[in-house]
Amino acid sequence: MTSNKVAVILGANSNLGLNIALRLVELEDPKSNITFIVTSRTQERAEEAAKKIEGSIRTIERPGKVKFDSFVVDLTSMKSVKTFANELNSKYKVINYFFNNAALGLCDGINWLRAILEVCTSPKKAVTDPGYRIQKKGVVSDDGMGYVFQANVFGAYFLIHQLLDPLSKGKASVVWISSICSTSKYLSLSDIELIGSDRPYDGSKRIIDLLQLATYKELKSKGIYQYVVQPGIFISQSFSQQLNIFTYWAMFLLFKLARFWGSFWHTIDGYKAANSAVYAATFVDKDFERQDLKYGSATYNDGAEYIKPQEIEEEGKNLVYKYVESKRLEWEDKLKDE
Repeated sequence: MTSNKVAVILGANSNLGLNIALRLVELEDPKSNITFIVTSRTQERAEEAAKKIEGSIRTIERPGKVKFDSFVVDLTSMKSVKTFANELNSKYKVINYFFNNAALGLCDGINWLRAILEVCTSPKKAVTDPGYRIQKKGVVSDDGMGYVFQANVFGAYFLIHQLLDPLSKGKASVVWISSICSTSKYLSLSDIELIGSDRPYDGSKRIIDLLQLATYKELKSKGIYQYVVQPGIFISQSFSQQLNIFTYWAMFLLFKLARFWGSFWHTIDGYKAANSAVYAATFVDKDFERQDLKYGSATYNDGAEYIKPQEIEEEGKNLVYKYVESKRLEWEDKLKDE
């Protein structure tokens, strides 16, 4: 009997999002039909993402059909998120996969003097946890929230809770994309919305790690299996936009050297970076696998890929959960008539 699977991918038009879709098609039962729900802030970009995914899977021979459904959603507008949730609840009774690949960084350029210094004195760190990327600070959304916090964390968190019924019916795998740099030093527990942070992107990924620890058991009781993963270090579209052709290839070379020097986190290309997300989403025995770990995409120095689990430091878990959950309830009340 042919099965029908539905997969929501937030951030499907990114390098990582496209490869998550590709790897999912490769691993799913070839007889199953898959509908990808792809989103963007504009209909044009959402449809463009669907076409890119369609092009990437064209050579995969499978009797099952792959379809696309494009939606416009802005994660920094709670009205837009609620409208999207209403549309999905109306159209889809079952959702099997949900990937939150939202990765807004608000990069404001590169401190080239510091970049040169880091490359010369600590080249491995320079391409693992660079201190020369400038992120915009103090940006607030029209909803009055920290912009990066809302885009990368809260919008998706609210959306998942609006979709509990179809996710539960689909025994869904919910996968949050975190980061190798999601350490506690980038999150002040007195500034959970990251408005005063000079590393809001990294702080948002730390929040994701903590929310995973705080919420996976509750979701599991509803038949929803939630995981957190990180893609390693790869060439993303957002960072590439800050480079010219010479600095791009210099970065690519440093990535290769870092891998040669023993860095297992330099996955480099989007396909290998997407390994952990689809690995976690397609666990055969979900009840056996640990959900309190972060699954990382890793490679040996010859480029062969593997999965490297990581422990998650839980300091601040309860405080972050209490803050985010109270904000969810606040916005549910504000949008109850939407």
